Amino acid sequence: MTSETTTSHRRWGGRWIEHWDPEDHEFWRATGRPVARRNLWASILAEHLGFSIWSMWSVLVLFMEPEHGFTFTAEQKFLLVSVVSLVGAVLRVPYTLAVPIFGGRNWTLISAAALLVPTGLAFYLMHNPHTPFWLFVLLAATAGLGGGNFSSSMANINQYFPEREKGWALGLNAGGGNIGVATVQLVGLGVIALFTASAGAVVPLLYAPLLLLALWVAFTRMNNLATARTDTKAQLAATKDKHFWIMSVLYIATFGSFIGFGFAFGLLLQNQFDRTALEAASVAFLGPALGSLIRPVGGWLADRYGGARITLATFATMAAGTGLITVAVVTDSLALFVATFIVLVLFTGIGNGSTYKMVPNIYAAKAQDQIAAGAPREETLAQNKRIASSMLGLIGAVGALGGVAINLVFRESFGATGSATPAFLAFLAFYAVCAVLTHVVYVRTPSHAPSNPAAPQQVSS
Repeated sequence: MTSETTTSHRRWGGRWIEHWDPEDHEFWRATGRPVARRNLWASILAEHLGFSIWSMWSVLVLFMEPEHGFTFTAEQKFLLVSVVSLVGAVLRVPYTLAVPIFGGRNWTLISAAALLVPTGLAFYLMHNPHTPFWLFVLLAATAGLGGGNFSSSMANINQYFPEREKGWALGLNAGGGNIGVATVQLVGLGVIALFTASAGAVVPLLYAPLLLLALWVAFTRMNNLATARTDTKAQLAATKDKHFWIMSVLYIATFGSFIGFGFAFGLLLQNQFDRTALEAASVAFLGPALGSLIRPVGGWLADRYGGARITLATFATMAAGTGLITVAVVTDSLALFVATFIVLVLFTGIGNGSTYKMVPNIYAAKAQDQIAAGAPREETLAQNKRIASSMLGLIGAVGALGGVAINLVFRESFGATGSATPAFLAFLAFYAVCAVLTHVVYVRTPSHAPSNPAAPQQVSS
């Protein structure tokens, strides 16, 4: 280890692990698995709270009614959650790169502590409804800090697990974080039920002690991997690869839809079907909850049957579901809308897990191609694993922009027609395109390097 690295380790704290090789079966059984799982569960807690803070304004907008002093229109509310979503998406890039610089444990501590800022500001803003809209949006946008946590957490956990277990581990980590969208909506429902819709400030207040708990857990249970360093030049080169952009588009359709619909569900019920805040909150959590819980299943299915096959089936189902939702909106059928919308978000969760599993498979296949061409084995495998880890974060950042797009499309749809129908028709067309793209690029060209020989993979190298 170089003196520069030693100095860095002293500066940014202890609990560094110098040697980590999860592909070594003996090391994994004796040492790796318990340490990896301990870091995984601590990471899930911090990421869960990050998602909750990021999506908090999707709940707080339900409290922002005229009788409580708020005069914002539906278009302004959609813009508010769009800006929060945008900040979270953009921050995913630097958050991904922060892990190898600071260490997974250290960055978890820093990023979790930073969430106390948007939590405090949300408490302030809900007490000050007459804050100018531009300032309100500016201060609320700090909740996007919670969106960045996903990429750093996924990049960190990806380093801990062997290829054969990545789908399940990444699915658990992501699903445990994603369900924070549903959790904060349940918290909002509880606050409305107990204190009425005038007590929106109670929601952020409840999260302050939970963030302190996450800080303690990360401090006592997590580690930094010295091997989780990044190769910036290799990352930049990888972004020129067509698969980076294709997978980003697919992740826009899966995760972007998950987070976008999660943010928009309550507002849609209020503005499309004239539901009250309590009525909207009582069902808005169901889609994100089921979509989050099933995400690990998407990863497991991808491990077993191939990520591309599962992703293709997901897009076909999402396109059909969006068609049914359009029918529900046109016919003003609340029951059909709610049932189909929940199923749609459920399948975005499956797609989240399957598309994310495809990324390490692509780079595992690339590594095998390079080795076959004469590249040194260990160095090539390590380099491609580092690139895959960073790509998970960068693709996650691009994918999160889908959440911004969805809420902006809803905003324009309501502004132009007073209805969500044009928005859902646009989403249907997009999912159909993604299904074709998945089939043409990945299903028809299986990988030469499946991570699990017993499980067919359909990711081309």
